[in-house]
Amino acid sequence: MSSRYAAFAGLKVELQGSVLTITLDNPPLNAMTAAAHDDLGRIWQVAGADPDVRVIVITGGGERAFCAGGDLGKMIEHWQDRGFWQQGLAEARAIVIAILECPKPVISRINGHAMGLGATIALAGDITIMVEDARIADSHVSVGLATGDGGALLWPNLIGLVEARRHLLSGKPLTGAEARAKGLVTEAVPRDGLDAAVQQWVDQFLAQSPSAVQTTKQALNLDIVDKAKRYMDDMLRLETRSWESPNHPEAVRAILEKRTPNFVPE
Repeated sequence: MSSRYAAFAGLKVELQGSVLTITLDNPPLNAMTAAAHDDLGRIWQVAGADPDVRVIVITGGGERAFCAGGDLGKMIEHWQDRGFWQQGLAEARAIVIAILECPKPVISRINGHAMGLGATIALAGDITIMVEDARIADSHVSVGLATGDGGALLWPNLIGLVEARRHLLSGKPLTGAEARAKGLVTEAVPRDGLDAAVQQWVDQFLAQSPSAVQTTKQALNLDIVDKAKRYMDDMLRLETRSWESPNHPEAVRAILEKRTPNFVPE
């Protein structure tokens, strides 16, 4: 492993040939950790400038989850800690924009459930290959939050506003097969076909001109990168407004306690 990746201790990073694999490795569900969150905002620029890297694969450890998103317990613990919250928002913005701006093609190997920020990270990839019976959802609304850290940016761009409204306003998940049918992901495959499908895309990229692939990616992402830079600050302000509400911790506690939430009028 190149020493340039030694600093990213919150992630499992492997370089084999020209393929850099980034693994979210926090079993059992690969919920986001503070270290991984910070690393994910910085690693894409390093990998994008690495002449040894031609393709990047991001995945989750194990088979249960790509990434389950935020840790519910930490949400309760850090509610009203504004410094912690603002740092997290800055990192979330950096993650989304950095993946979109990274010149190297990014393949999301969605090996299991992808929820909340996990879904955002997966869907920011250029090629998204998902296990057909895994589930994907931007479940921010289910924990009393706005989808400000990427969901409201990416989902309408991929599946249109009507379907984005259906899933973001309800938190309703899709299976990999359903996500593929709606155009949310590139491919949905049986679990035993996941690695072969990823390898086909790796081989495809390695067989093409690196500059052609990279500049085509940049051309394709001009519009969404522009939208990210123009709108994500406002999206995150809206998420902050929802975070400030007592209905956010109430939604989280209700999930943890397996009960119906008791929301207050707003």
